[in-house]
Amino acid sequence: MRLGYVIIYVENVSATVSFYQKAFGLKERFVHESNQYAEMETGNTCLAFANEEFVQNSHPFCVNRKNAQAAGAEIAFVVDNVKDAFKHAVLAGAIPVVEPEKKPWGQTVAYVRDTNGFIVEICSEIVT
Repeated sequence: MRLGYVIIYVENVSATVSFYQKAFGLKERFVHESNQYAEMETGNTCLAFANEEFVQNSHPFCVNRKNAQAAGAEIAFVVDNVKDAFKHAVLAGAIPVVEPEKKPWGQTVAYVRDTNGFIVEICSEIVT
């Protein structure tokens, strides 16, 4: 078994794709002509976005909103320079949550919320 993709349900797929391109430098892998589903290039595991109305009827869930409590999940992007990536994401519209900080195990970690309110971790590699 392997993790193939993570789908975040969002209000506006096109706006979310645009934000992730600007904030994190991701590229589109696939966008359905309906603009109800999109995939981003993120390595072996794909990050995807689906319109929340597209799936809400088949399996209800709590929606992500930037002015509400965040969902109990996050995605993490591993970068070379956490401080610069954090600053770039915030300038692109991400909501700062936790500024970059070095953890006792040596990793540097920061948190933002995307324009939907979903938590995004920006971190360095874990050195073992």
